[in-house]
Amino acid sequence: MLRVVVLVSGGGTNLQAILGAIDDGTIANAEIVGVISNNRKAYALERAKDHGIFARCVSPKDYGSREEFNGKLLEAVDELRPDLIVLAGFLVVIPEMMIRRYRNRMINIHPSLIPAFCGTGYYGLKVHEAALARGVKVVGATVHFVDEGTDTGPIILQKAVEVHTGDTPEILQRRVMEQAEWKILPEAINLIANKKVSVVNNLAVIQS
Repeated sequence: MLRVVVLVSGGGTNLQAILGAIDDGTIANAEIVGVISNNRKAYALERAKDHGIFARCVSPKDYGSREEFNGKLLEAVDELRPDLIVLAGFLVVIPEMMIRRYRNRMINIHPSLIPAFCGTGYYGLKVHEAALARGVKVVGATVHFVDEGTDTGPIILQKAVEVHTGDTPEILQRRVMEQAEWKILPEAINLIANKKVSVVNNLAVIQS
């Protein structure tokens, strides 16, 4: 059984999608053993508790330096002994020591078709504002492994979503979540849980 730890900063809609997929069997051979947030008020923590899942806040506001926070975050993750870490809207820069320790065992969901609209500064609504400002006709979401860059790790899955005339950033964000994020993030976890994903020459390879 794959031990999954989810890191999240906000409402936890992607966390809810994962929980639902585990409950209905879409994700097999995996369990969420803990949810950690940097935000004490994150509704994701309540979602976890409602499912009987261990949940805690590790906030940088509680520590005197970023280095101390990074150490405490890694310590909190290590205590849960994860096989896979899922960043589901976690708005904190991941410490390099955590990336090294969990190389190819940490994934992120990003609300664009990488390499478009990704990297430093592209998160949340900012991604969708940029896409609409550029006038693209297709957007989407990407699940990728986490490396030392920003949204640069091996891509596991992507799913495209059409842009509609009259879309606002908020409307587009919701469509991308519903049609892409909530589908491919559980799918990626299921593939990993069932040993269908490997990394070769810095590319994610999916076995049929």
